Amino acid sequence: MTEPRDLSADSGLDRIKKRLDAIYQDSVKVEIAYKGIIELLAKQAKRTPHKEAKWDQTDAVLITYGDTFLQEGEMPLTTLQRFLSEHVKGAISSVHILPFFPYSSDDGFSVIDYCMVDPDLGDWEHVDEISQQYNLMFDLVINHVSRESLWFTDYKANNSPYTDFFIEVEGEPDLSQVTRPRNTPLLVPAYTHRGRKKVWATFSADQIDLNFANPLVLLRMLSVLLFYVSKGARIIRLDAIAFLWKQIGTNCIHLPQTHEAVKLMRDLVEMVAPDAIILTETNVPHLENLSYFGESDEAHMVYQFSLAPLILHALHRGDGNYLTDWAFNLEPPPQGCTFLNFTASHDGIGLRPVEGILPQREVEDLVTNMHRLGGFVSMKSNPDGSQSPYEINITYFSALRETHNSNGPDQWQVERFICSQNIMMCLQGVPAFYIHSLVATPNDHEGVEKTGRTRSINRRKWEYPYLQALIDSGRSSNAEVIKRLTRLLTLRKKHKAFDPNTPQQILDLGKEFFALWRAGDDVKFPILAIHNLTPDIQMLDLSQIDGFNDHPVWVNLLDATMVESQSDKFVLQPYQSLWLMPEQIDGESALWALSTS
Repeated sequence: MTEPRDLSADSGLDRIKKRLDAIYQDSVKVEIAYKGIIELLAKQAKRTPHKEAKWDQTDAVLITYGDTFLQEGEMPLTTLQRFLSEHVKGAISSVHILPFFPYSSDDGFSVIDYCMVDPDLGDWEHVDEISQQYNLMFDLVINHVSRESLWFTDYKANNSPYTDFFIEVEGEPDLSQVTRPRNTPLLVPAYTHRGRKKVWATFSADQIDLNFANPLVLLRMLSVLLFYVSKGARIIRLDAIAFLWKQIGTNCIHLPQTHEAVKLMRDLVEMVAPDAIILTETNVPHLENLSYFGESDEAHMVYQFSLAPLILHALHRGDGNYLTDWAFNLEPPPQGCTFLNFTASHDGIGLRPVEGILPQREVEDLVTNMHRLGGFVSMKSNPDGSQSPYEINITYFSALRETHNSNGPDQWQVERFICSQNIMMCLQGVPAFYIHSLVATPNDHEGVEKTGRTRSINRRKWEYPYLQALIDSGRSSNAEVIKRLTRLLTLRKKHKAFDPNTPQQILDLGKEFFALWRAGDDVKFPILAIHNLTPDIQMLDLSQIDGFNDHPVWVNLLDATMVESQSDKFVLQPYQSLWLMPEQIDGESALWALSTS
């Protein structure tokens, strides 16, 4: 539902003006941007929130390309909708459809037209049909556009206003301090009606960076943002947002103008869609990532980038010390903010987020092991001209096929993988599952050979009838993993302890375990989550955990077994997880949730 806009009564306009002053520090540019934003807002109806809270324990995100599933004679978005209905209904609340716009490279992240659905996938009606059952996440690919876009074509043709939409660099300035996520040239040639120019391209020669020092560029991208909101997007993912503002002589990442721009976008969406969420994608060291919370006035949600490599390291080593130390020192998100927890995405497993957390020797060992398991590593350029690992390219399921000291695959791959997802689901935040984790996709080396890109290893396109047959067989890893994960999600959503706003307390039970409490003042039934990180049977004296003896009997929500607080040491099987909840409090039983799971 929508209601008419009343801009005169909206105090958010004062904040917007302050944001623009901080970004431009130029009265002319500020006035251009401010008037343009007023015009955008006047056209935008205010959306009524679908629920009071932005998130709770019922929320979980599925990340997928629009054409992950292919069925002959059917549009891919229709096939995706069928998969959702047949396999994740009731378990997943939100679907992140990775860029579904016309593009020229990078599997969608080189956008040609921001406001059109790629006709090879479907149309806006197909997107709307999915939105009837699920909240949607859209990508705002804000840092750059495709070299084949009309914007860049008009720039080359010297057509106003696009002549200043991109960043031209003259001469040979020192750009050695610019933070690079790739090892490709930073400046690429553009042949224009004004001659050959060098333009800024952070990611590739096909992805040309936009010039946000021009307020018309900011306005154009804000109009795209509000268009996505009007199309039902509940979560807006700001792709590569950290690189937005460029200033020669700096590292061109996380600049103050970038942070102000994120705050501005949050202000705008809160004015038109109070339930909308701004999510920043910043694959950077941990503390830099957290800076995008601002002071509860910037991103509503940030990716928990350190989690994927730390869980992978812990399960490979059978040693959770680094994971436990990191989680123990993790500050809770600010009021009104939370994390998006994930172990895999369409990109690789980032290594920058464990800088200062994992010693370099441990990172190098992890990279070596991933090579052994069929993975690749993408490199980045450093200011001194050297290169270093940026991300590991491998499917998370294949990454857990064996451990660092094994002589080959063992019988524990599925259990090890489920343990990794259990850890992710227990931590404070909203859990997100990449589609190839949900269906246990192995490395797609054929895809790498076909595209020549290492990231294709984790971007398989399934022939849907073939995947359906694997799931229907009930005997494949694909079948077992999707069945168990959707059951866990259905169970998890019933317990307030898993609300992203419920605090967590990390426990140190030894390197073999990762454990935490989820409990809060408004949570009647706390949860004690314990995970065996090793391929060995482990003994654990639960009675030594503070708070465990407060209740005589506990129930493991994962299998409905009972555990007495005064019993002898508990035996955990290899990679077993416990989600322990008091069996009864004030006469109310925790078992009611299990009866319908």
